[in-house]
Amino acid sequence: MSRENRAAARLAATQALYQMEVSGKGLNEILAEFETHWIGREIEGDQYVPAEIDFFRDIVTGVLADQRAIDIDIDQTLNDGWPLRRVEAVMRAALRAASHELRKRRDIPPRVVIKEYVDVAAAFLAADEVGMVNAVLDRLARKARPDDFT
Repeated sequence: MSRENRAAARLAATQALYQMEVSGKGLNEILAEFETHWIGREIEGDQYVPAEIDFFRDIVTGVLADQRAIDIDIDQTLNDGWPLRRVEAVMRAALRAASHELRKRRDIPPRVVIKEYVDVAAAFLAADEVGMVNAVLDRLARKARPDDFT
């Protein structure tokens, strides 16, 4: 699959994680909804790029499987006095998805993960929030994969 299909999978995974949190929908329901109605479809005049479905599923299921550890890691990385629960829901979803990739997908360079999720964040968040995502992901990447930054 192409870089665009992976980028689409990351965007869809972030949106799916967000939807699960705000709607309370379960994993199977959200996967079916996204794979049937969103991924690769035209919605409100916007054509969505087909996503790499296995990659999309890996991110969503991986975040859910390790969410407690992921959340603790992100919480410790955020600035003091700014716990993850106070972060906007879309930002939380992007940070969780990126953290999963940094922790479990050693086949993807950490700088690629950071750039891709900064791009996802930029689609939804203000510039200062995108900067925060970039800074948090940089710290998470250096902690998860210090050898990639020497």
